[in-house]
Amino acid sequence: MKLTKATNYALHTMLLLAVNPQNEHIGVAKLAEHQQVSTTYLSKILTKLVKSGMIESVSGANGGYKLKAGWVEFSFLDVVKAIEGLTPIFDYCSNHNPDCLIQKAIESAEEKFLDELNRTRIVDIANKINKTTL
Repeated sequence: MKLTKATNYALHTMLLLAVNPQNEHIGVAKLAEHQQVSTTYLSKILTKLVKSGMIESVSGANGGYKLKAGWVEFSFLDVVKAIEGLTPIFDYCSNHNPDCLIQKAIESAEEKFLDELNRTRIVDIANKINKTTL
């Protein structure tokens, strides 16, 4: 599984929303400016986060994005799945042997990686940072 820039921006967006003290909606322009990315690109990422049920959007002058209720349960893995899906790192052994030791080793490593992402909650990281470190 390769984590793309989109996942990086999604994780940073989630953290920006999590450290928003008033829990008010933040506009895409402000989120994009903070991360120095185009609003068009970030909008596509935000759409995926909305569809996944992690954030909500409101249109209009006071609109923008904010975390949905229950956000303290969201893990890094939830964000990765929303943006990347879960394609295995290694799903092919050259000799097509279901007992391939190389494939088993990589699958084990990937499982540990996914477990760590699942244990890492957005709220845990948000509690360790301030806005200047994002």
